Amino acid sequence: MKLWVGLGNPGAQYAFNRHNIGFMAVDRIAADHSFGPWRARFHGHVAEGRLGDDRITLLKPATYMNHSGQSVRAALDFYKLDPADVTVFHDELDLAPGRLRLKQGGGHAGHNGLRSIHAHLGTDAYGRVRIGIGHPGHKDRVAGYVLHDFARGDQDWLDDLLRGISDGAGALARGDGPGFQNAVALRMAPPPKREKPGKAPAAPPPENAGEPERSPLQRLIDRFR
Repeated sequence: MKLWVGLGNPGAQYAFNRHNIGFMAVDRIAADHSFGPWRARFHGHVAEGRLGDDRITLLKPATYMNHSGQSVRAALDFYKLDPADVTVFHDELDLAPGRLRLKQGGGHAGHNGLRSIHAHLGTDAYGRVRIGIGHPGHKDRVAGYVLHDFARGDQDWLDDLLRGISDGAGALARGDGPGFQNAVALRMAPPPKREKPGKAPAAPPPENAGEPERSPLQRLIDRFR
C-alpha cells in the first residue's frame, strides 16, 4: 500500500489558490480512477482505491499547510507504513508553470508543508511530485502569490497538467517515474499528427489551374507571340 498526500489549505476560499495544486492533483486522480468517497480521518480527508495491482490511499490534510505533518504522521502510524511509501504532491516555485519533476528525499526548500512533514516524520526519505507554479520574481511577493487563485489564462495548461498527472498515476504507483513524467509531457505537448501509411501527399495544383483549356491552334499561336 502507498500513501499519496496532496498539500493545500482547507476551505472554499483557498480551493483555487496556487498553493492548493497538490489538493487539485489528488482530487483529479480520485475522480478519474473511481476511488471511494472522501472521508474525514487523520486530521484530514482520505479516499481509497486501486491503480492496477497497487492499493493507494489519498490524503488531504485539513490542518492548514504549516501543520501538514501532523496529518501525514497519523496516517503513516495507522497503516504502519514507512516514509518511503509516502509521495507528496505539492506546488513548486522553482519550476515554471506546468513543469513537473519527481524527487526522492532532499530538503524542503522553504516550503512550509514539507517543512512540517520533515519535522513530524523525522526524515526526508519520502517522494515528492513537484508541480511548477512559477515564481513571482521577489521573495517578498511569494506569500501573496501562492495564496492567490490561478489566473484565468492558466486554466488550459492547468487542466492539461492535471489530466497528465491522472493519466500517469498508474505508472507512478508501479514505480515507473519516467512513464509517469512521459504521460504528463504528452498532455502538455501532444505529438504532431502523422499521415496515414501509404497515403501520398497531395500534389500541388498546376500553375494554370482554374484557367479554361486552350485549343491546339491557340497554343500554336502562343508559341509565336
